[in-house]
Amino acid sequence: MLKLPTGNAICYSGYRRGQSPAERIYPSVAEIREDLHILQKHWRLLRLYDCSLHAERVLEVIRKDRLDFQVMLGAHLAAEMNNFGCPWGGTYSEEQLEANVAENDAEVERLITLARHHDDLVFAVAVGNEATVDWTDHFVPVERMIRHVRRVKHEVPQPVTFCENYVPWQEKLRPLVKELDFISLHTYPVWEYKHVHDALNYSRENYHSVASLYPDKPVVISEAGWATNSNGRGICPENTSQDLQAIYYEHLMEWTASEGILTFVFEAFDEPWKGSPDPLEPEKHWGLFTVDREPKKVMQSRYPELMPQRLGA
Repeated sequence: MLKLPTGNAICYSGYRRGQSPAERIYPSVAEIREDLHILQKHWRLLRLYDCSLHAERVLEVIRKDRLDFQVMLGAHLAAEMNNFGCPWGGTYSEEQLEANVAENDAEVERLITLARHHDDLVFAVAVGNEATVDWTDHFVPVERMIRHVRRVKHEVPQPVTFCENYVPWQEKLRPLVKELDFISLHTYPVWEYKHVHDALNYSRENYHSVASLYPDKPVVISEAGWATNSNGRGICPENTSQDLQAIYYEHLMEWTASEGILTFVFEAFDEPWKGSPDPLEPEKHWGLFTVDREPKKVMQSRYPELMPQRLGA
């Protein structure tokens, strides 16, 4: 049976105000260094989402500063087929789709190169993220995912996975499961209108709905979290707050620790580039820390040194 590392795990994407992977404006080495020195206090496992300059710099800082992190390195895959079921627009020209296929091949090659070069830091690789679920705007057919995974498995020594919402694993991705070393699923009760007091049971059901189907395949949670703001797009505003995030986080950590389930919390820091321009867009507000690197309620007792100083205190 595959042995994966244990310990506190978190999803890390360090984009601050004015930065965006789409615009290729990346966090600086100094900004990444600040982030990693914050995170090293409580986490030892990081999940990265692409093989851009951002990932290169993260691995560089871990190595230079001799930080005690192990990384699940990911490849970002763009749409290779139109998805007319995407509510916010998953359709592209044929020329764009052809360009995306070429770029995905290049991204997979970067994944292979980085994973091999940093084989002491990268404990696993994820070939894509949420690329097969019904609502995705970067749809990749299962047959093509299998080809990407086979290519990576042939070239890297690390275990190989794919990160996806829990639903496709139940049926659609059965052919892909055979190719993977372990399954990585996402569970987001707040996106499915669950109250926080029902949330843990729902996440547990999501997890076991997949794990029970593949008893011989390790299953990890590669994303689980709770938003702290919403403009109502997909999440009721009254169902988001720092208090609710803290409740879900503590329940999630207690359960997954008791069952020995490797779980990456989504996510370290708020990311303003995500979603619509609306400042209350829920995609922007999943961090355990704000974009200014101040701890939200869930982290305040663990990071008192990062709390803003009160006047007169």
